[in-house]
Amino acid sequence: MKSFNVPIHYRSPLVAAIKQQRKADDKMKKDFAPTVLELGSLQVILARHFGFCYGVENAIEIAFRAVDENPGKRIFLLSEMIHNPGVNADLQALGIQFIMDTKGNMLMNWDDLHSDDIVIIPAFGTTLEMEQKIRDTGIDPTHYETTCPFVEKVWNRAGKIGDEGYTIVVHGKPGHEETRATFSHSKAHTPTIVVKNMEQAQQLGRYITCSLPPEQFYEDFIGRYSDGFDINKDLQRIGVVNQTTMLASETQAIADYLKQVIITHYQTPPDKTNERFADTRDTLCYATNDNQSSVRSMLEQQADLALIIGGYNSSNTSHLVELCELKLPTYFIRDEHCLISANEIRYFDLHTHSEKQAANYLPAHKPLRVMITSGASCPDALVERVIERLAAITGNEHAIQSVAEKWEQA
Repeated sequence: MKSFNVPIHYRSPLVAAIKQQRKADDKMKKDFAPTVLELGSLQVILARHFGFCYGVENAIEIAFRAVDENPGKRIFLLSEMIHNPGVNADLQALGIQFIMDTKGNMLMNWDDLHSDDIVIIPAFGTTLEMEQKIRDTGIDPTHYETTCPFVEKVWNRAGKIGDEGYTIVVHGKPGHEETRATFSHSKAHTPTIVVKNMEQAQQLGRYITCSLPPEQFYEDFIGRYSDGFDINKDLQRIGVVNQTTMLASETQAIADYLKQVIITHYQTPPDKTNERFADTRDTLCYATNDNQSSVRSMLEQQADLALIIGGYNSSNTSHLVELCELKLPTYFIRDEHCLISANEIRYFDLHTHSEKQAANYLPAHKPLRVMITSGASCPDALVERVIERLAAITGNEHAIQSVAEKWEQA
């Protein structure tokens, strides 16, 4: 896989050494067992796969190159490059301005853009409508193309299926930039609807089986179906794609459920299933799959708690948190500063969507076992700083150097 030129301060000598050695020992990526770091009375259980993915590194390289190649020019990002506050702050420090926030709210006026400005579309991609709006200002939005190739793969899959006469069901978060973009690209080919979770998929299933009055559909799914969607005919043949950062098991469950509903309702013979339900296969990206598989394998170990590192608005990171919460106390943290002390931690609560503080989060017994992983938009250097901070507050900072030397010399 291609390597990218990203700023050195995002790299970690320790994490790079660990990843390089694990890759050398497991070239086919079949071993998802975690790496265990013995740091005195602290045992860090580090997930097999985590951190920057292909799409993120590609976007960062392009954004920094755009700055280098355009001295004196105004450079804008349509919205956050990725869901990591540190990376976005670095880009802003270089003079890059954001046109809108992640929800699509404007931070400036379109009239303020000039035809000689640079506009970069984030890694999530954007809607066809937004691309045209940028072109209408005289700016080419594809000059610095940062849309993740795996997101574009989903668009291509949806387009192909749509052209074959299927309606597209997108499993994704309706307000997320990527889902908004996928919805836009898909509806250009075929009727499209977005479902957020299994509950909404089951609601859709009741419309497929005509168990609910059809006119109610337009209220239940308001804002999540394409213009002209006809409930009486557009759910007779469907295919499922997803936002690339969703939980793999949930996407599969939704696809299996809708497939069974539609073949049962239309009494479709097994050899005719594809006439009603498109074989889309899972459209999660490789990094999302690898990171989720790594967490599941990590959770087979015994531990006292888990620390998940990433931006609080990161979808892929939130799903890692959800997996860990099922097994043990889990804290979703932004950076090492969230580890205030051995007695106090600041973390993000996914259920209340608010930052909280907890006391006495580290048990007193020794050894202390802590699982650590991060999302696909989190720099490895940040993971290393969290490990260093954890070692420091537990009195194990002396062990960091020897462990680092061991891996770097391996």
